[in-house]
Amino acid sequence: MATIYRHYGAWRVQIRKQGCAPLSKTFFRKRDADLWAREMERCLELGLFQHPSSTTPTTLGDVLDRYVREVSPHKRGYSSERYRIAKIRRHDLCRIALHKLQSADIAAYRNARSGEVASSTIRKELQIISHALDLAAKEWGEHLPQNPVKDIRKPTEGEGRERRLGPDEQRALLEAAAKSHNQWLEPLIGFALETGMRRGELLALSWPDLSLERRVACLRVTKSGRSRRVPLSPRAVAIMAALPRDPRDRVFPLSKEALRSTWKTACRRAAIEDLRFHDLRHEATTRLFEKGLNVMEVSSITGHRDLRMLQRYTHLKAEDLARKLG
Repeated sequence: MATIYRHYGAWRVQIRKQGCAPLSKTFFRKRDADLWAREMERCLELGLFQHPSSTTPTTLGDVLDRYVREVSPHKRGYSSERYRIAKIRRHDLCRIALHKLQSADIAAYRNARSGEVASSTIRKELQIISHALDLAAKEWGEHLPQNPVKDIRKPTEGEGRERRLGPDEQRALLEAAAKSHNQWLEPLIGFALETGMRRGELLALSWPDLSLERRVACLRVTKSGRSRRVPLSPRAVAIMAALPRDPRDRVFPLSKEALRSTWKTACRRAAIEDLRFHDLRHEATTRLFEKGLNVMEVSSITGHRDLRMLQRYTHLKAEDLARKLG
C-alpha cells in the first residue's frame, strides 16, 4: 500500500488504498518516512484516519441522505423506504462519522429499536444501512475498513401473521364495503380474495391487462420485477364484468391513501379488529391450497418466488393428515 522512493534528495511516501484519497508526504530521513508510512497504514486499516482535505467528516446520516436521493427512487417500494430512512435519521447513530462507526454502535441501535418495533422492521432497517454503507465504500469514495452491520447478530425472523378471514367476517366486511362512499372498495376486496394479488398489483391493474374471455390477468409490474399471468375464477370474472370502465383505463382507480382510509372505515363498521388488507392475500393463498392446488400451481398464481414462504399458508392439521394415511 505504501511506496517510498527518492525524490530530489529526499524521501517521498505515497499511500494508496481503495476507497480513500491518496496520501503523500516528503521526509529528509528514510527512517522518518518508514515510521510515518506504518502509522498511516495502521490508521487507515483501523478507520481512524481523516484525510486533511476533509474538513467535515462524513456521517452515517450523510450517507443515508445520499442513498435516499440517488438509490431509493429507483425502487418500487420507494415511499416505504423513504419513510424507514426518515425514522433511522432521527437516531443518534446517524451523527457518528463513518471512520468512527463500529459494530457496537449498530448493535446499540438494534437493541434500542427492539423495544419499539417488530423484529422484521429492524431487519429491514439494518439492510438499508448495510446497503448504504456498501455503496459508500465501493462507489462513493468513502473509506470504511469494514461494514459494521455485517458483524452483528440480526433479529430472528418472526413466524408471520396467521390471520384468517372467517365467513361471518367476510360477509360483514363486504356489506360494510358496499355501504362505503367509494364504489371501488367492495369489488376490490372481492377480487383480492379471488386472485391473491398484492395491493400494489391490484391498484396498478389496467383494463388492457385483462382478458375476460380467456380469464387471465397479466401483471406487468410485480414486487419481484417479473411479469405474471394470473388465472381468473368465474367469480373474479363476474366482478370485473360488473365494474364500470374508468376513462384512465385503471381497473381500480384508487390511491393507496384512499384505500387505507376506506379500508379502516369498513373494518370499523364491520366490527372487525386486527385485519390488514394484505391479510386478504394470505386468505386467498390459503384457499388455493384448500382447493387442492399444489405448491408450484399456487406459486405461479401468487408470484411467490421462495417456495418456503408458502409453507405457512397451508395450515395443515394433524387430523387431516391422519385421515389421508388411512
